[in-house]
Amino acid sequence: MEAVVTSHKPVEPAVPARAALPEQAEAASGGAPEATRGAAAAPGEPSRGASRGLWISSTYFAEGLPYAIAHKVAGEFFTAAGASLEIIGLVSLYGLPWNLKFLWSPLVDLHGSSRRWLVGAEIALAVILLGLAAAADSGALGLVAALFGLVAVAAATHDIAVDGFYLQALDKDAQAAFSGLRVGAYRLALLAGALLVAFAGWASFGASFAVAAVGLALLAGAHAVRLPRPAAAAPARTDAGAAPPGAAAAPGAAAAPAAAAGGAVGLLRYVEPFRVFLRQPRIASSLAFILCYRAGDALMFAMSSPLLKSLGLDTAARGNVGGVGTVASIAGSTLGGVLIKRWGLARTIFPIALVQSLAILLYVALAWSRPTLPWIVALVTLEQFVAGVGTAVLVVFLMRRCVDGYKSSHFAIGSALMSVSATFAGSVSGYLASSVGFTAFFAIAFAASIPGVVLSRWVPRD
Repeated sequence: MEAVVTSHKPVEPAVPARAALPEQAEAASGGAPEATRGAAAAPGEPSRGASRGLWISSTYFAEGLPYAIAHKVAGEFFTAAGASLEIIGLVSLYGLPWNLKFLWSPLVDLHGSSRRWLVGAEIALAVILLGLAAAADSGALGLVAALFGLVAVAAATHDIAVDGFYLQALDKDAQAAFSGLRVGAYRLALLAGALLVAFAGWASFGASFAVAAVGLALLAGAHAVRLPRPAAAAPARTDAGAAPPGAAAAPGAAAAPAAAAGGAVGLLRYVEPFRVFLRQPRIASSLAFILCYRAGDALMFAMSSPLLKSLGLDTAARGNVGGVGTVASIAGSTLGGVLIKRWGLARTIFPIALVQSLAILLYVALAWSRPTLPWIVALVTLEQFVAGVGTAVLVVFLMRRCVDGYKSSHFAIGSALMSVSATFAGSVSGYLASSVGFTAFFAIAFAASIPGVVLSRWVPRD
């Protein structure tokens, strides 16, 4: 249960950031330093218009596909294999790497580049999926379960790199303008996950995983060749006027033993992204908003399929409704990016949060009135469209919380917090719905969305 350099004015941390030196820009970009607005293009490659749209679409499709495999396809595989309900329920634990990815996100900022991590993770995912293809039809469920776990860890790491690359390669205006495209590409990958399940039913899960492996390998090759090479921003300093961690000591300073100094510097470098993130203005309200913004939607989506089943829709009908809803959500996310680009986050965050909250009442109406199929399709499609708009707002808000030098880490922290509500909702929604019934359950989901609407009035809006 979803993506910047010289012209981006980040949310000011409590301490000033130092500018990247020309040599650093050159080293990061693999050539001459770039001082242009927006993406720094590789030699001979334009970084505007269709070119940017192409790599944004391909990287976020590559981000969404492994997520779909670790969630939707994994559950379908164990169901088809005749696993117990308890085992099938444990598939939700594959979401933990996305909840915890902030713990290793500093590695992406501190070692190598987001571009290299992105390509490397895609290669690793292709190799793991080839292993799954070999093991899927062997009946070795333990091995398959372990390989799904590796897919989840590699995919969460890939998320960090893709989001960090997006933030480094585009300026602030472009980030907002393309937010709908990135969300749309991600949701198309989720739809591709459903198609992999359908293909597995026609052929086999082994063949389905092999197709996914080949697809990711092709994307990795294309990205290795065609992705731009943005210049990396230098990390923020730890205090005003102080040298960043790892800088040379001032003349006359006492030298610590090399091993101890190296360990201390390494720890400081690891902790620094978290420290800078938490020292941003009004960070408490920002964290609360990130946690609460999708809480109501997370509850609602967890029980949407059981509701549709109770309304008489079989698996094929639910799949068709879900496909229409996915298309609507892509359109909504695109519109959300356009609205934010035109009127800015400050003017759009509250009204969009409010409309997203009110859309949950459509599911209350579905559960209470139990309408015919045309009305079901219309209401689900409308809610998915609004949810797409709402997702675009949250994505832009998370990007604005990312400070130069730590963009990969900071987006990973924000998106990991965002996913906590989905993980929690998935674990309690079934018990709650069975206790109070669908109508009351979706009313509770609506109530759970209200804190996010209220907090949207208090968070930083720049």
